[in-house]
Amino acid sequence: MPGAEEERVGDPLHDRDSAAAVLRQVYAAAGPYLDSLADRPVHDAATEALLAELSKLGAPDQPTADGGLPGGTTPGGGPGDGGPADGAGLEGGLPERGVGSVAAVDRLLRIGTTAATHSSGPRFFHFVIGGATPAALAGDWTAALLDQNAAFRASSPLAAELEAVALRWLRELFGLPDRYGGALVASATFANFTSLAVATHWWAEQHGVDVAADGLVTLPRMPVLSGGYVHASARKALQMLGHGRDTVEVYARDRVGRVDLPAIERRLAELDGPAVLIANAGEVNAGDFDPIEALADLAERYGAWLHVDAAFGIFAALSPRTAGLLRGIERADSIACDGHKWLNVPYESGFAFLREPARLPVAFGMPGTAYLPGPGSPLWSGQPGPVDYALYGPESSRRARSMPIWATLAAYGREGHRAMVERQLDLAQRLARLVDEAPDLERLAEVPLCIVCFRAAPGHVPPDELDDLNRRLGAALLDDGRVFVGTTVYDGRVALRPAIVNWRTTEAEIDLLVEVVRELLAQLAPAPRPGG
Repeated sequence: MPGAEEERVGDPLHDRDSAAAVLRQVYAAAGPYLDSLADRPVHDAATEALLAELSKLGAPDQPTADGGLPGGTTPGGGPGDGGPADGAGLEGGLPERGVGSVAAVDRLLRIGTTAATHSSGPRFFHFVIGGATPAALAGDWTAALLDQNAAFRASSPLAAELEAVALRWLRELFGLPDRYGGALVASATFANFTSLAVATHWWAEQHGVDVAADGLVTLPRMPVLSGGYVHASARKALQMLGHGRDTVEVYARDRVGRVDLPAIERRLAELDGPAVLIANAGEVNAGDFDPIEALADLAERYGAWLHVDAAFGIFAALSPRTAGLLRGIERADSIACDGHKWLNVPYESGFAFLREPARLPVAFGMPGTAYLPGPGSPLWSGQPGPVDYALYGPESSRRARSMPIWATLAAYGREGHRAMVERQLDLAQRLARLVDEAPDLERLAEVPLCIVCFRAAPGHVPPDELDDLNRRLGAALLDDGRVFVGTTVYDGRVALRPAIVNWRTTEAEIDLLVEVVRELLAQLAPAPRPGG
């Protein structure tokens, strides 16, 4: 009969009684960690030394109260006979014998809560990253607990129904017409991929080609037109679809990237065949929007497909103050959106909406396989509508990412999400006002949404040295870690572009951001002393 030590580190079957214990470990760590986010730095580079412990399970660890290590190891040795080969090689190889779930999770929590980038907290302003509302976090834990495969209704009626409800609620939240349907995907990149894949099939149909069966080989290059706000994720989607990331023809009327509508119309008139237009709702440097309605007019006039990349800009629909920025989106053929930005659900979460959702299984249906649901199979749902979501997007086996979305929408409703968005709109205006009032800072753009683009511009620093100063300021901010914001290039000038989408962020964090920026700036470019 195997001994207790072998049961602890061997077949997971023998570890089943530890499940409640390790979940209690996570629960016990969660409260203090979440409570600390408002006050702790976003990142401390000094903690990165802990990361080596992730691969060196036989390396010295924090001793327990009895002088041993978590999971029963002794300092300097592995479990059992104390030799490092029993636990894990000191060079980071896969352990022959595990340390057990309690010890493994203990180590993961100790390192993770210390060395992680605390991007779920209110001081993180880089990229466009939200947090996870209490309901969304609990919904995500529930998704892991139930571990549903959301591929088919046969694999999980619960996941299929939750996804259908979540998509309907999202459509209502954004005010999209009832005809729109879609699928939950992993990110805005996958939402762009899903949308542009369907656009590819539509475009090929105009040339009499079935891309699902025959591929792209006999087709010309698909024309894709956009203004200068086109995002790298749309290019990546086109790259993955085989069109090439450089297939996008950019028509911009200035260095910022504002769309040149007359140039796009001229190009559409020249083309001998259909094209795809990409409109951008929420540009990442300043939050600006392409004129979606004008692009929808062009798409209708020239028979083009209109795709709107609205990763976070779609949330402008929640407030009457900003809804006009999206005028015309209800005419789009496809829309890409992100959940782990302004919806504040955990990674990974995105959604693609199609005006003709029946096109999704044309692009993503799978060849017949006897054991999977399909016509003639006892697993076939036989129900109308998108209940087998494996056929509606790029993933087949899929996590039930509908659960955190459903939980946060059910918990806070339309009113709660509108209040969150409007509060963050106010915070963006507060930041813009603080920048305008600071003599050593310069705002570079209007603030239509949640991003404030500005740079350091002390009067004593020559203009030709400001780009270098702002690069050094960006590096100093990341090294300092109290707040997290990085640099970009806007209108040819290096700048900061904090994005405010985290549900936890308040006026205190906005004020701290400006204080830290100005403090570090004063260190990098001290003002000359009077008479000096």
